[in-house]
Amino acid sequence: MLLFFIVGLLVHFVFFASIFDIYFTSPLVHGMAPQFTPLPPPARRLVLIVADGLRADALYELDEKGNSRAPFIRNIIMHEGSWGISHTRVPTESRPGHVALIAGFYEDVSAVAKGWKENPVEFDSLFNQSKYTWSWGSPDILSMFAKDASGNHVFTYCYDADNEDFGAKDATKLDTWVFDNIKEFFHAARNNQSLFSKLNEDKVVFFLHLLGIDTNGHAHRPTSREYKDNIKLVDKGIKEIVSLLKEFYGNDEKTAFVFTSDHGMTDWGFHGAGHHSETFTPFVAWGAGVKYPQKASDQQFNDELLKGWKLEYWKRQDINQADIAPLMASLIGVPFPLNSVGILPVNYLNNTDVFKAESMYTNAKQILEQFKVKMTQKKEVTLPFLFTPFNLLSDYKQLDILRKVRSFIKQENYDEAVILCMELIHLSLEGLSYYHTYDRFFLGISVLLGFVGWASYVSLLIIKTHSSLTRSVSKEVKKPSHLLLCSFVAIGILMTFFLLIQACPWTYYVYCLLPVPIWYAVLKEYQVIQDLVTSLCTFPPRHFVGSLLAFALGIEVLVLSFFYRYMLTAGLIIFACWPFTTQLWTRAKNISMSWIFFCLLLAVFPLMPVVGRKPDIFLVMGAGLLVLLLSLFVVTSLIKTKDSFLNDQLLLHLFQMLSTVLSMWAVYSTHNSLLKKQGLPLTNQVVSWIILATSFVVPLLSPRNLLERLFSILVSSMSTYLLLSTGYEALFPLVLSCLMFVWIHMEQETLQQSGVSWKQKVTSIYFSYNTDITQFRQLCMDDIRRAYFLVFFLVIAFFGTGNIASINSFDLASVYCFLTVFSPFMMGALMLWKIFIPFVLVMCAFEAVQLTTQLSSKSLFLMVLVISDIMALHFFFLVKDYGSWLDIGTSISHYVIVMCLSIVLVFLNGLAQLLTTKKLRVYGQPKSHLI
Repeated sequence: MLLFFIVGLLVHFVFFASIFDIYFTSPLVHGMAPQFTPLPPPARRLVLIVADGLRADALYELDEKGNSRAPFIRNIIMHEGSWGISHTRVPTESRPGHVALIAGFYEDVSAVAKGWKENPVEFDSLFNQSKYTWSWGSPDILSMFAKDASGNHVFTYCYDADNEDFGAKDATKLDTWVFDNIKEFFHAARNNQSLFSKLNEDKVVFFLHLLGIDTNGHAHRPTSREYKDNIKLVDKGIKEIVSLLKEFYGNDEKTAFVFTSDHGMTDWGFHGAGHHSETFTPFVAWGAGVKYPQKASDQQFNDELLKGWKLEYWKRQDINQADIAPLMASLIGVPFPLNSVGILPVNYLNNTDVFKAESMYTNAKQILEQFKVKMTQKKEVTLPFLFTPFNLLSDYKQLDILRKVRSFIKQENYDEAVILCMELIHLSLEGLSYYHTYDRFFLGISVLLGFVGWASYVSLLIIKTHSSLTRSVSKEVKKPSHLLLCSFVAIGILMTFFLLIQACPWTYYVYCLLPVPIWYAVLKEYQVIQDLVTSLCTFPPRHFVGSLLAFALGIEVLVLSFFYRYMLTAGLIIFACWPFTTQLWTRAKNISMSWIFFCLLLAVFPLMPVVGRKPDIFLVMGAGLLVLLLSLFVVTSLIKTKDSFLNDQLLLHLFQMLSTVLSMWAVYSTHNSLLKKQGLPLTNQVVSWIILATSFVVPLLSPRNLLERLFSILVSSMSTYLLLSTGYEALFPLVLSCLMFVWIHMEQETLQQSGVSWKQKVTSIYFSYNTDITQFRQLCMDDIRRAYFLVFFLVIAFFGTGNIASINSFDLASVYCFLTVFSPFMMGALMLWKIFIPFVLVMCAFEAVQLTTQLSSKSLFLMVLVISDIMALHFFFLVKDYGSWLDIGTSISHYVIVMCLSIVLVFLNGLAQLLTTKKLRVYGQPKSHLI
């Protein structure tokens, strides 16, 4: 059994990791030559200002009095520069956004998980190509572009990371710090000849990272006064810095300014997905080399934002976020970042036509270089007769376009030259995508074969060892022929040589060779397959087809619930009808009524809003009061019983009630403190962490009586869950647990109905670490339903109060009882624990179901594994590499979630066994078989 689980974990880990090689590979290539425009640039220096978390509408719209929140920036739009919307891509997070801005390419989605502290891959950037770069702001962002920069020319000035506090009284201090330090820097430069000389060099970049708006948005929402006032402060600060620079450089008109944001933010204070409030960021450029404002009478855009912003008569020029990097490089005359895929927005340039044409020609050659390197790399590791080139951009086509562009420039036909360059850029980008996904089909087929083979093997294993389906027709077991083994060995050797010749990465060997032993194990059981087919032929066709359709429909409901949460509601309504289809309604009416009530009550949660809801502290308090009432009921029941261990149990329940009260106090106190902008009190923080730590231990002190232990796990889990809740979701684990308690009773009644002559009372059942395997029975049709119920309830745990496939469902406010200082990994760990709590409750209840129905955990686990693998296979086919970035990211995340479900199920099963069967003994406590 242990060996099977280890092999199963390894197989699923391979399936899980495959998605990163197929869809999450880095798009970067190395070995390109730098490309730059030979003509003199319009600017000697560039100032890049990034207001982190600033939405486009928050900057451009007028306030309730008809005044602009950013009068200086609005004046720039109307009198000095050009403006538009910078369209970002998913994930709309700080790291990918800044990489797109400064390096000109879109990182793969997995870069979000690799952290903000350092570069997971080497890439070129505008800062690296500059003569000198000075940057001020957050250590999380500045460190990305300072590390590994060639030469000692990128200088960073950062405040302490502890200043990034979402519970701070005034988050605008982060931006004030940047403005104040820049003023001090230029003041000191006047008296420092070495620094003064560097500042007067060409190709100089100043980078201002302003985090205050993002911090206020997370803490108070973008509709808050704090967020809007921060915009005013940033506008005023920019005005002062612009004036300072003009004075320092003697109004030489050689400074270019770019103001934008890395991402926006939703109304509920989060970002990461693809809503317009997250992907629409402001972009304003002015100064040397930037076109002056242009009047426009009729602008055609799909949105109706211009009229609302009162900017319909000022030409709006939208760009993609990666286009900003080549624009900035062109303005100061540095080589385009080597990995940039941005297209130079020539409409922003205030320069000669020849400069625009030459700049576009440089842009085209820079992207073409990436295409050529990518093609060469793929050609070198592919057998000549198997290599399929990108025919739309052959060597002849490349040379022909480049020759025509040079000819048009010489003939001063600059518009035609720009058009041809654009064609070459688009073809190069299409070719880059072609070679980047060149092996995707091959790897996909390999993983698919492994998937189907594994699911088939597990199904055969269930039939062979845990059911009596084939026993009536079983014949004498035949050993597999040596020919079968030799055939698969030969296939493995041929595949290895094929991969070796093509110099494939080691991961390719894993994906391609894994199906070989799996399918050998499947075909080795040909006798079981033959007996299974014979058994199925004896089944009534209607019964067989009906069961197959019901199973398929159940799987589809689970799959659709990932896209439409209301499908979970439909499923729970169907579950509520279950007693009417059996004799349960007549034999156990009270239990059946409870089942119907809690199914319908739980069905409400998937219909509740996931995002955009305001915190409701009173609902959290209400959930806490319900837990206290349940605890009082249990304590009262204990007092009525004459138990020799009453004092110990009573003391434990009182301690858990105290933890619940402290959780309620911490939530309420923290909420009020943050509203008053007094930060997170240390006492609240200490109490919260103590409750979290003790929630693992306290249930192990309770008796191993089934109901007593499960209730102890519930109360301890709820104490922690309350601390991590902001609204109605605090009630979710409570309702889910009530349904789980009823489920245990329902399954016991069903077991008696199935023909078991005796039935032990639930109150007299004890969790035992050493289960008597002689009590285990063979599988029956009802066990398939039990396995399906488990998977359904696990999916409910995923999507009951949110959609963890979307990063938008996470609310940072849920961790404020533990910390408010920005710490992505600690905050992420707390949010994951909040997600795991409903999982643990379901798995503990399932342990009880296994115990009451006398069914081995191995057999049920294998059935759950097959169901989850069939779901994963669905999502493997549904993964997209086209359409919107939101669709692509969502489809991939669905696959990852289901694969994690298979892997984490083993961990959850072990954790549930630990919580239900282990018993800690207080020193001096007498031993008893009852506890």
